[in-house]
Amino acid sequence: MEIGKLIRDAKVVLIGAGAGMSAAAGIDYTDAERFRQLFPVMYRRGFRNNYQLMGYQGLSEAITWGYHAMHVQNVAYDHQQATVYQQLFSLVKDKEYFVITSNVDTMFAKNGFDTGRIFTPQGNYKLMQCMHPCSDETYDTRPILDRLLAHLDPLTHEITDPAVIPRCPRCGGDMFMNVRGGKWFIEKPYEQQRARFQAWIHQHLHTPMVIMDMGTGFNTPGVIRWPMEQITYHNPSAYLLRFNRDHPEVPAEIAARSHQIKGNISEMLAMLS
Repeated sequence: MEIGKLIRDAKVVLIGAGAGMSAAAGIDYTDAERFRQLFPVMYRRGFRNNYQLMGYQGLSEAITWGYHAMHVQNVAYDHQQATVYQQLFSLVKDKEYFVITSNVDTMFAKNGFDTGRIFTPQGNYKLMQCMHPCSDETYDTRPILDRLLAHLDPLTHEITDPAVIPRCPRCGGDMFMNVRGGKWFIEKPYEQQRARFQAWIHQHLHTPMVIMDMGTGFNTPGVIRWPMEQITYHNPSAYLLRFNRDHPEVPAEIAARSHQIKGNISEMLAMLS
């Protein structure tokens, strides 16, 4: 079945996006060369990519928050419009669509997708929270980031003033970005998103639907990859398109209503759009 025609004819489209989608836009947590360019000091300390620093506890607060400040600035604020996201948007903008993504970089919202049709169950770098947590409150990352970057040593990339290290306004405890890293993750900002997503899925449970699985791997397959397969399985009128550079495989149970598209996501979307 011709992929372009499937998408063009579809009235309802579900997009499930993982790390591969943002990697196609230049936000690749495994790219050692890009890491060396952005974080030369961390590279000299022996780190080779962003994944190695996720949850790493062996550095001082000054070094840790110097890295976080630069990383979040780059991912959440410096990266704005990206061709691969705009290509995808051009394919679905006039359709009944919904997006669920494990990416916390807000790239869908920054590239024209309706924020009322986006569910980000893994969180959002533009929010911060208490690590305890002492409440369900979250805080705007931008002013916190501005204070950190204003006290970033240009040579060592350490935070020079301990007073700007983020502390919870309520209890004074440690803070972190509002992303799913443990039981401390605050779900409240995503409750309405989840409710809208679930309502949308139930509404279209028996509706002809194209499901576009974009770059979902096996780091957290239970968030996007497996649900896309389950929705396809339970909706006999659904067709799954899995775009994936390394792992486009689909289960045998839905193989007849699926298409495995192995390759560069950006190149594939460029041809379709």
